Amino acid sequence: MKKYDTYKDSGIEWIGEIPDHWQVQPVKYVIDKNKGVQIGPFGSSLKSDFVKSFGFKIYGQENVIKSDFSLGYKYLDDEKFDELSKYELLEGDIVITMMGTTGKCQVVPSLSERGLIDSHLIRIRVNRNKISSTFFTILINDSYSIYNNIKIESRGSIMEGLNSSIIKSLILPIPPLEEQTAIANYLDRKTAEIDELIADKKRLLELYEEEKTAIINQAVTKGLDPNVPMKDSGVEWLGEIPAHWEVKKVKHVLKSLDHIRVPLSADQRGRMLDRKYDYYGASGVIDKVEDYLFDESLLLIGEDGANLVTRSTRLAFIAKGKYWVNNHAHILKPTYGILEYYAELMEICDYSLWVSGSAQPKLTSENLLNIWIIVPPEEEQMSIVEHITSQLSNIDLQVNRTQKLINLLTEYRTALISEAVTGKIKVTE
Repeated sequence: MKKYDTYKDSGIEWIGEIPDHWQVQPVKYVIDKNKGVQIGPFGSSLKSDFVKSFGFKIYGQENVIKSDFSLGYKYLDDEKFDELSKYELLEGDIVITMMGTTGKCQVVPSLSERGLIDSHLIRIRVNRNKISSTFFTILINDSYSIYNNIKIESRGSIMEGLNSSIIKSLILPIPPLEEQTAIANYLDRKTAEIDELIADKKRLLELYEEEKTAIINQAVTKGLDPNVPMKDSGVEWLGEIPAHWEVKKVKHVLKSLDHIRVPLSADQRGRMLDRKYDYYGASGVIDKVEDYLFDESLLLIGEDGANLVTRSTRLAFIAKGKYWVNNHAHILKPTYGILEYYAELMEICDYSLWVSGSAQPKLTSENLLNIWIIVPPEEEQMSIVEHITSQLSNIDLQVNRTQKLINLLTEYRTALISEAVTGKIKVTE
């Protein structure tokens, strides 16, 4: 990309060289002299007793982090608002989060509700003859060099919080106003293009996951031969299955080893010393290790929790090596067939038909063992497992490539912004 004709040393390590006609100034020289930096009122000024359900709105970190100033339901009455009027937000002001997600910055849009900032925000009013609110926000939000500046000024940790002194001491590269506008417009356009590319790749990752699920479901419940005669399984969530497959209850195919789970009474938790082996659900060493330690691959299925119904994460998986299991997971060992096949079959099982309780769903051992499942011949189970492994391996290669591209695009976005706002590239033509 193009560069400026001549450069000079900015004198600031994390900014480096800047175009000859640019300036480098602390924030305190580009803000409004009277109300340039204003930290939100102390908590004692905004006690919960003062909060109303209508009146003048109280804006907080959520509005900045989510870039949505319509959020929130806390208000002040006329009297309290007048008392705290120096904290009022106006269109074009800049607000920065102070704690947690520190340094997140947002230009205040035209507000539908008049209001003020709370104690977790800093309001900045810039001198618009020196710097635009949009350019200032880009510097704070997206420039790695300025992020590094904030981190250094925050004494090494971005999580320690900001204050007015840190904000005023931040060093900014300042191009002429017309260049600020041109840079901001260019970055708005280019980052939108990059963000759309990233979004496309993330949607592709979702499609890969859907494809993997479809491959597993098809192979596990229908087999690999599309021409095989089918029959009704008699199980609602399974539908038709190959005619020569059997339908059995879990307890006739998988043996429960729940009696060897580590009990988790307060007394036994108190005797845990150091971690030596994987412990599914917690970690530690208990008395009589030999009574509970597994040293073979087994199928574990979650016993309780919302995941039994919502299925946000995997529920059935294979544990390997030496490990213990606590009483929040069922332990199953095949008496016939291939462990990996049953792991995929039990993962797609609809457990919502078998759980009890709504606030904290629970799958009892009795209910688990009485679930109807399908049992193909062992050699078909092996073929199904090999097919799934092969197909998913190919998809995972595509997933890895796509994720690497997302990472590269994200890095490019960050580099482009930093290079543009520090004058390393010329984007004004």
